[in-house]
Amino acid sequence: MSLVVDCSVAVAWYLPDETSAAAAHILDHVTADGAAVPFLFQAEFANSLLMAERRKRIPDGFHRKAFMEVESLQLLIDADGREHVWSTTSRLANRFGLTVYDAAYLELAQRLRLPLATFDKAMANAAKGAGVGLSSGGMT
Repeated sequence: MSLVVDCSVAVAWYLPDETSAAAAHILDHVTADGAAVPFLFQAEFANSLLMAERRKRIPDGFHRKAFMEVESLQLLIDADGREHVWSTTSRLANRFGLTVYDAAYLELAQRLRLPLATFDKAMANAAKGAGVGLSSGGMT
C-alpha cells in the first residue's frame, strides 16, 4: 500500500468520458501495490456509479462489474478514520474549504504519510497546503 486513492480517481476507471492515461497508471499501481481508502469510499463509489447509470453515462447493470473489480483490488479500508471526523477531518475541511467527505481522504493520507491520488483540483490544492504529497499519476 503506497498511496491513498480518492473516489474521483476510482470512478474515472469506469466512466468512459473520464478515463485517462493518468487514471490507468494509478489503477496499474493500485493493482500491483494496493492502496488505502477512507471508511466512506465504498458508499461514495457506489453512489457515483449508480448515479452515472441513472444518467446513462454507463450501461444499466455495469455498476455490478465495477463493484466486483474494485472489491478484488488490495484496498485497505480505513475504519479508524471515523475516530477523526469530529477533530482532524473537520479541521482540514474548514481550513481548506473541503467537504468533510473529501477531507477524509486528506486526513487519511496525512495520517498514513502517503501521497494522495486525486483528480479534484480543490483536494490537490488542499493536499499541497497540508504538506501531503500527490501521486505522480494524479494532479501535481
